This record gives sequence, C-alpha cells and structure tokens, in this order.
Amino acid sequence: MQRLAFKMKLNKGQKEAYKTRHDQLWPELKKLLKDSGVSEYSIFLDEETSTLFAFQKVSGEGGSQDLANNPIVKKWWDFMADIMEVNPDNSPVSIPLEEVFYME
Repeated sequence: MQRLAFKMKLNKGQKEAYKTRHDQLWPELKKLLKDSGVSEYSIFLDEETSTLFAFQKVSGEGGSQDLANNPIVKKWWDFMADIMEVNPDNSPVSIPLEEVFYME
C-alpha cells in the first residue's frame, strides 16, 4: 500500500460548491477510483490560501492521478473546472508532495 499526497487550488469563494459536489460524488467515479486501487481518499482545505491538500492510500503503482484518459474522469474535470485552477484540458493543476515523515 502506498500513500500519495498532492495539492490543488480552489478558486476563492468556492468552498461550499466544492464540498457539495464531492458530497454528491458520482457513483461511477467512486467505483472507478476503488477499482483502480484507491482505498482511502481525503481532501482538506486551507481556507487562508485556498489550497486543497489531497491524500490517498493506493494499492499498486497508480492513483487517481493516473486516470487522465478515462472518460468519467474527464467529465468530472469539466464539471469542476469552474471552481478550481485547471490546466488547458480542465485537469486540476496538481502538484505532487513528497512524504517526509510517516508514523505507523
């Protein structure tokens, strides 16, 4: 099991929209994530900077960041593009983070 973390950026004033959309996560997207090995996925918000911190536990080599070619993921990106920083293909601007400490 590997632990992955990355950060993204929410547009100002979009906390409630972001939370609502994730509270209503599409069942097909949830199934895709679980089927790809993501067993835990948490996203935290630093309201001061609008930075989203994401953490995943993943079996295997991949994670949600490796599903870019999946049509469900592309549809989700399009759905989220109006409330967060995105790349030209509407994928979230996502910066991987290096784990520097872990306590079991």
